[in-house]
Amino acid sequence: MYASRWLIAPIYLGMTLMLLVLVVKFFQELYHFLPHILELPESDIILKILTFVDLALVGSLIVIVMFSGYENFVSRMNIESGTEKLDWLGTHDYGSLKTKVASSIVAISSIQLLKVFMNLHATEADKLQWYVIIHLTLVASAFTMGFLDKITKH
Repeated sequence: MYASRWLIAPIYLGMTLMLLVLVVKFFQELYHFLPHILELPESDIILKILTFVDLALVGSLIVIVMFSGYENFVSRMNIESGTEKLDWLGTHDYGSLKTKVASSIVAISSIQLLKVFMNLHATEADKLQWYVIIHLTLVASAFTMGFLDKITKH
């Protein structure tokens, strides 16, 4: 039963491929954006920058889940001293990992909501209401998970 933890290792390897997909999408967006940078209005530039920030946050979330999940659930990474190692690697337990994931999702949701607000004229009122409700639900969930994690650690 203990060895079955290795069944999840290919999933973390697959997340590496998802990170690669995200990198390709980032540079595809950049390739389409740069030639038009001088002719786009400021609001469109800000929306595109928010898209890049959003992609970066999703990429960071993938890295956090990939490394922390592997380290917590599969096997410790034996990285020799003197080689590059992420400072936070090995310091996240399952509760703090959930809190980091939840806060990253809230940050991504915030950017999506900001993009909707910046393009408000193209959004129907009832859809806007649902965006806000979903975002507030994510914020409340992240806050509750963080609060419960803090309570259980004391």
